[in-house]
This record gives sequence, C-alpha cells and structure tokens, in this order.
Amino acid sequence: MDQFPKLRPVGRLERCSTARHHLGFYYNVAVAACYTLPKTFTLPIKDYVYKACETLIGQHPILTAVPIDEGTKEPYFARLPNVDLSQSVFFEKRKHNVPDVDDRDEELDTLLNTQHNIAFKLPLPSWRLIVLTDDADRTEREFTVVFVFHHAISDGTSGKVFHKSFLQALQSMSSLTTDAVKEVIQSPDSPLLPPGEAVHPQPLSMSYLAIQLFKDKIYKPRDPGLWTGSEIRTPLETKVNHIVFPKHISSAFKERCRENKTTITAALQTIFARSLFTHLPETFTKVQCNSPMSARRFLPDPITDDSMGVWVQEYTEQYARKDLSDRSSFPWSEAVRSRATIEKEISKEGGDSSVNLLKYVDDYHNKLYLSKIGQQRSSTFEVSNLGAIDLGPPVEGMPRIGRVIFSQSASVTGNAIEVSVASGGDGCLVLAFVWQEGVVEELFMLSVIGSVRKEIYDLCGTDLID
Repeated sequence: MDQFPKLRPVGRLERCSTARHHLGFYYNVAVAACYTLPKTFTLPIKDYVYKACETLIGQHPILTAVPIDEGTKEPYFARLPNVDLSQSVFFEKRKHNVPDVDDRDEELDTLLNTQHNIAFKLPLPSWRLIVLTDDADRTEREFTVVFVFHHAISDGTSGKVFHKSFLQALQSMSSLTTDAVKEVIQSPDSPLLPPGEAVHPQPLSMSYLAIQLFKDKIYKPRDPGLWTGSEIRTPLETKVNHIVFPKHISSAFKERCRENKTTITAALQTIFARSLFTHLPETFTKVQCNSPMSARRFLPDPITDDSMGVWVQEYTEQYARKDLSDRSSFPWSEAVRSRATIEKEISKEGGDSSVNLLKYVDDYHNKLYLSKIGQQRSSTFEVSNLGAIDLGPPVEGMPRIGRVIFSQSASVTGNAIEVSVASGGDGCLVLAFVWQEGVVEELFMLSVIGSVRKEIYDLCGTDLID
C-alpha cells in the first residue's frame, strides 16, 4: 500500500469518518436503487453492471481513492492501481420476488442490516455493490443495486449522484457486446476534488466561537428532560428498518406540506419528534434533532450537484413535548418553525457551522470520539433527506430507476436514531430508521415507526390498513 500513488491529505470533515471507521464507531452509508432493463437489453445483468462500473470509475476519481493511515493524525488518500470488480461487486439471487410497489422490501432490510456492520479493508476499494437479482418470469428484468460506501469518500448526495450516473451509463448500452465488458478496471489519473476547507473560507464569528468555546471548556448545560437514548457505548451493531409510502400518499403528503408553508424535511422532523413523545415516559419533555444538509450550494466549481465527495454541514432543532402533545390537530406551526431554522442555516452560506470548528481539533480519535464513551449523547435524532433523484422524463425502451432507499450506519457517538429519507422514479417516499443495538430498544423503535406511518396517513386523510 505504500506504493499506491499519494493523492492528497484527508480533509477535516472527511477525517471525522476515517477516525470513526478506524475505531468501529461508524462504518458506511448505502443508497439502493431498483432498476428495470427493457427486453431489448439481452445480455446478462452482470455485463451491464460491470460496464456501468467502468464508466463511473472513469467519471468519479474518488471511486479509486482509499484512505490510508486512518488510525493516525495525518491520514491521506491514495489511488488504487485498478479495481477488480469481482472483489467489489457481488450478486445475490432474491429468495422472493421484488415486493409490490407499496410494500417494504424485507430482503433488502436484511441485507442492509448486514452491510452496515461491515467495515472496509485495504487494499480493496472503499465501496462495494451488492446486486439483488430477481428470477421472476416477466418481459422486463428487475434488479436492485445497493451502493455501500465509506463516508470519507462520499456523502449521501453522492450516493444519489452515483445512481444517476449509473442509470445514464446503462442507457448508453443498448448495443453492448460481451467482449466490451472488463472485470479489472484501470484507475484514471484525474485528481480528487478538494475538501470543503480548500474552496470555502468557513468563517466563524466571534460571538459564535465564544459560545462554542464556553460550552466546550467551561459549562455545557443539559436539560434534565432531554431524551437521547442510552449513554454512549460500544460495540456498534446497526439495526435498520424501512417503510414505504405509496406514490399517492407521498404526493398528498408533499402537497399538505406545501399548503402549510413548510417542507417535507421540516414536517418529518416534527412528526418524528411527536412520535417519540407518544412512546416516551412523561418525564422526558425535550428531544433534539441534529441533522445534516448539503453544503454544495455554497461551493464554487469544480464542485457541483453532480460531484462525488463529502460536503455537508449540520443544524440543530429542539422540540418540547408541550408543543406537540395536542392530538386533536397536527402542530404545523412547529413544522413551519423548523423550516425557518433550516432556512436560517442556509442563509449563513456556510458560516458559523460546527464543521468550521474542526480546524481547532488536533486529535480526532480521542477528542471527538474515545473521550465520549460513557457520557450522555447530546442529540436525539437526525433526519437526512436526499430528496428525489432527478431522472428527467422517462425514455421509452431504456433502463429506468424505481424505488430508492437511503440508509446509513448507526453512530456510536452521534444521534440515538437516524432517519434517512429518499424517493425514486416510482414516486414513493421511503424512510429508513437506524439505531444502535442497546442504545434504543427494538420494540420501542417499532412502535415509533408505526406512529410515524400512521401520522403521515392521517395527514393525507387516508386510513392506514395493515
């Protein structure tokens, strides 16, 4: 590995993920998409997948980069000489057919529960694909591509970019021949895109910095009514469970948010907080949401919405039981307040963000992670919303994307619960709920998930039929 070409140092935000990965505190992110191949695409699915991977490796240099020396204070990215797809792309046959459009994919949940607990090992790439194939007898073939990746090489939006690029690659293969398919792909010479601090000043105002230093060095008050799951503990074992809202419910929910002058993300935060209070003891009066957002809108070229890398920041919102307890009507005012919080964060254009404080951290492993074992976590949950994949109008006779599911590893020192949100070409809103075994009880989580599902159906004026 010392012979691999050195690319650049791991950036500050990227280093959070190399440190967590090394410690076993957070392993990976996954974005899965269901593809349909038209009848004119007659080669084995493997051929199309391999050729698409070759195309993407040529387009996105981060796919051949691996972090080296994750356990040190100076990790760096190096380039693999090539990618052997037989070692990074795996094919599994489904035991059952692809579920109906409105149903949860239980086989995919099982796969994600496994994959989110597996680290990456050198000298293999920092990503892998698991392709679930379906032998159902139908004119068009369906398969699910699960892109699992190290958070130091890509953020959630990059997972969306991957599938958009993957679809475009498939759509260019109507005349593909088997002899054009390679198993070992040579790495490109393209440089890596820069980390956020290399292209953005990441300013900190004196008032913001003073408050953060006071909390870190002197006193950080904690509301005794705040619920954040158990204390921070190891080992990490991620649990995943996702739910699907059919297209008509998803569309109605989006319209209800628009009518009430809020967004899907802000409404989902409010719904999840309300569902937590439904199942938490009355002694808990506060929950805190600490969620990521893409920072790409603040960054100059060459970073665009179609780039793969890690460019995010976060914002915080608190919810009080007293503001959410009226069961006779939904508290849209809280969802509007949450939207305002998000918009305020956006208006700062990358300034006064917690990510900007990383410049003052010398030892990520100890300061940010190991020193927190046994302490109470600071936040309850996050809602990370990828939104919809922009696929453009469907093209007759071309491959297409249906369901999209976004999920991630639980975080030992992070939020007790993660809610990852996405929607695909089928128009279905999908929520993946993630928690750490032992931090949150499974029966509690299943009850909360049930409440979230019912709340959304109720808001859309539709009875929930199990």
